Amino acid sequence: MIRHSGNKESATDALLSLKHISVEFDGFKAVNDVTTSIAPHEIHFFIGPNGAGKTTLLDVICGKTKPSAGEVDYADIGNILKLKEFEIVKKGICRKFQVPSTFVNLSVYDNMRIALNHDKSVFGSLFMRKRYLDTRKIYEVLNLVGLDKKSKERAKSLSHGEKQWLEIAMLLVEEPKLLLLDEPVAGMGQAETEKTARILEEIKDRCAVAVVEHDMNFVKSIADDVTVMHEGAILTEGTANEVMQNKKVQEVYLGRGEEQHA
Repeated sequence: MIRHSGNKESATDALLSLKHISVEFDGFKAVNDVTTSIAPHEIHFFIGPNGAGKTTLLDVICGKTKPSAGEVDYADIGNILKLKEFEIVKKGICRKFQVPSTFVNLSVYDNMRIALNHDKSVFGSLFMRKRYLDTRKIYEVLNLVGLDKKSKERAKSLSHGEKQWLEIAMLLVEEPKLLLLDEPVAGMGQAETEKTARILEEIKDRCAVAVVEHDMNFVKSIADDVTVMHEGAILTEGTANEVMQNKKVQEVYLGRGEEQHA
């Protein structure tokens, strides 16, 4: 098996470092001794065949799944595995799952107000006194994702892509340091996929972005770094072009006719 060079493990400028992470379910190793890192302000993709351990790795980072071995060092905090999910969110790591989870009967703006209110009380958010700075912040983020002109529309009226962008905006308003995205362009057409790519390129000026994705054209268009996983372990790492040209990757992944799937 081809392993990455190991230079990322010793990188001192990493925002988040995964060190020898293993996750075992009933004797099955979903993640096997994974060591890698995510740099500040980069778009880092995790790709690989279904069952490679990509989503499980995101689960470990956000605290949803506790590994059987390893450490997750984040910013200047150190190992965050001892923290609960909500505590990790407060430290600046936010997760978006594949299926959007918005308040569909509320307006786009009200969804943003709920996200901005840190106690996450729906009624407390909707009836709190409006503050100028909060409103300006909301519209600034909505403008970034192209939803500022739809702020009064109910979330259920948005297209699939727009709902994805709204959820991304709801996370951005919390000013994360690391944004975790699970298949953000699944179900999107080409135009929405291209717009999502532009949004993520702007987002990385604000925070690092870690993405599990299926669309290889999308990966190649914006990836700063790519980690290829296979059977729970890292196969190789590098730029999109480097990993696509790797013969082992072509054999176990691209060679299966899965150029569009990870």
